[in-house]
Amino acid sequence: MRLSGKVSRRLLLLVLAALYFFPSAVRAGKIAALPEADEGMRLLYDGDADAAIERFRIVQQKLPAHPLGYLLEVDALWWKVYCSACERKWNMVDAWKRSRLPSDDAYLSLANRAIALASAALKKQETAEMHFHAGMGLALKARLHGLRDERRATARAGVAAREHFLRVLALDPGFTDAYTGLGLYNYYVDTLSTFARVLRFFMGIPGGSKQEGMRQLEMAIAGGGMTAVEARFYLAKALRNYEQKYAEAIELMLPLVERHPRNAVFRLLLGDMYAKLARNEQATAEFRAAMEIPNPDAACRARIQKVARESLDALAPTKRAE
Repeated sequence: MRLSGKVSRRLLLLVLAALYFFPSAVRAGKIAALPEADEGMRLLYDGDADAAIERFRIVQQKLPAHPLGYLLEVDALWWKVYCSACERKWNMVDAWKRSRLPSDDAYLSLANRAIALASAALKKQETAEMHFHAGMGLALKARLHGLRDERRATARAGVAAREHFLRVLALDPGFTDAYTGLGLYNYYVDTLSTFARVLRFFMGIPGGSKQEGMRQLEMAIAGGGMTAVEARFYLAKALRNYEQKYAEAIELMLPLVERHPRNAVFRLLLGDMYAKLARNEQATAEFRAAMEIPNPDAACRARIQKVARESLDALAPTKRAE
């Protein structure tokens, strides 16, 4: 199933937002080993963003002049945004678009604070770590702007983030977390329609290569860094959305659901991938499991319930035909 022309006109704006849906932590090291950061990431992947935020605020208290705690909190806020914006559209479950909300101000303020702290550190000494933090702050802004259909803001933040990630690898080629952002950038830019490519040219957005992007995402997954989970999640989503390689997408998603069975978003998307192959029994099990998972975030819980019910209803005609 190919995306319609209607979708392609929004790809230019969404591409840079989609590039950076991954956690804003640092590669393994002294700071990343903070117990609150580790525990918060585990809680976030287990689907409890609110509990994760509590841990990340402790990181902020311990390291008030370091961007890590603020970036982690924004990433947790993003998963809340993503969950509450999910919908079934064009026969696919994803977060496509939503309007601007007052709560977005806190998100952007935290991202700006992290960028400012990383930039201040870079003025004193250039390091791969601080370039990564600066890039992540910009990327976190890009994905929210993209979801809100703010094209220029998305492009500005996304391209600036890419430059920081390139500099990370120039300073430290073994910093595999940077490959997640670059891999998604290269992949998605190469999927743009002809119309969107023209807009990309005039907006000064660098080009990319799908094959190179997939290679970089695989490197990020193999590297096992802090962004490996997100690299796996979004590579699986790309294989579903653009390549129609549903079996390969399922292979990538299954380990995430096995490790984090209480993450309703992971289960919802796995169910959608099973449905694409008409594996209705497995799809039904995942949709129902997603509905049964408790979540303290009322907006997220309500959206999961709604999308899962719609997805189950969409399976009904297929079941009758079997």
